Amino acid sequence: MRRGLFLAVAVAVWLPMLHWFFSPGDLSELAGALASRQRVFSLQEESVERDVLHRTNPEWDLMVRTFCVLSFANLALSEPARKAEHLAVVDAWIARTLRDERRAHEAFFLPYVNGAPFRDPAGRSLFVDGELALMLAARQLVEPRADYAPLLRERVDLITDQLERAPVLSGESYPDEGWTFCNTVALAALRLSDTVDGRDHGPLLRRWVVSAREHLMDAKQGLLVSSFTYEGVTKDGPEGSTLWLAAHMLQVVDADFAREQYQRARQALMGQALGFAWAAEWPVDGEAVQDIDSGPTIPWVNANAGSSGLALVGAAAFDDEAVLHGLLTSLHFAAFPVRDETGLRFAAGNLLADAVLLYSLVEGPLWRLALTSPRLESHR
Repeated sequence: MRRGLFLAVAVAVWLPMLHWFFSPGDLSELAGALASRQRVFSLQEESVERDVLHRTNPEWDLMVRTFCVLSFANLALSEPARKAEHLAVVDAWIARTLRDERRAHEAFFLPYVNGAPFRDPAGRSLFVDGELALMLAARQLVEPRADYAPLLRERVDLITDQLERAPVLSGESYPDEGWTFCNTVALAALRLSDTVDGRDHGPLLRRWVVSAREHLMDAKQGLLVSSFTYEGVTKDGPEGSTLWLAAHMLQVVDADFAREQYQRARQALMGQALGFAWAAEWPVDGEAVQDIDSGPTIPWVNANAGSSGLALVGAAAFDDEAVLHGLLTSLHFAAFPVRDETGLRFAAGNLLADAVLLYSLVEGPLWRLALTSPRLESHR
């Protein structure tokens, strides 16, 4: 009994202190170490890690590129003395992605993309168009390149046409399957591009929010669903790995709607205890649809890898310091940071997880510039 009592006292004292041993420390140093490794990886034409990631899920290959471009565009704005160095990474990824897009069905999609024709007559995926448009818009917002201007305008027009033709103003990522993740990325791309070229897609953005509230919301939770048919019929309900990123993208579309979605998701999905934080993928009373994007879920605490990773972006974007610190503490506890001569990675994750983490630590300058700058075209 005495040993049991001592053990109980020790655990009671030790557990509340555990998080101190896994504190993330200086976030700027953490971001620098992650950026160092991402830079090395990004400038390599061939990479075993990228091949492994692509074989696991080719969608992740494109997402890595987008998060890297956004990260280094933000770094170019926040570290102007190193702008050229950061933009070299951005340009490398854009050039590689424009090249690989010629074989997009093999490069970026799961095989079921070939199972049926797209409902939209153009036969294009908003997944690829939206992410490429956001890369180009971010690059142009930092420092315009003349050769990128027509590419961005063309991509924006393709997105606009697809959204306008869709019954609920939301485009397809796969045949007869729209993703909120991709639609909000595309909307953010339109918003950033407007800042660059002086056009105004504001009416479309506002109509999209109205349509989403009517057609793409889960009535019970008040959260955006994650996927739906071309006609706007829900396929999969709210998912954390979609919601955290969607809320961030919507900050440049409708700030009030974005914050509402973040706060609702925080209430439904976020867990916190003893200095740690984690996020569930699905609300407790929602339907769990396990897939490769969600990743594993730890039972009992309902901590999900995919949702917790993207929750870093949400917490950083909405200045939720307590949650951000708790998530980073959990990451250092469970994901095993590894440092080498190239920088920092987390052994329990992959290239996409590291790219998402880097973005969460450096996001901000791009969105602030898009929201506060007058139309830039008139000054160029």
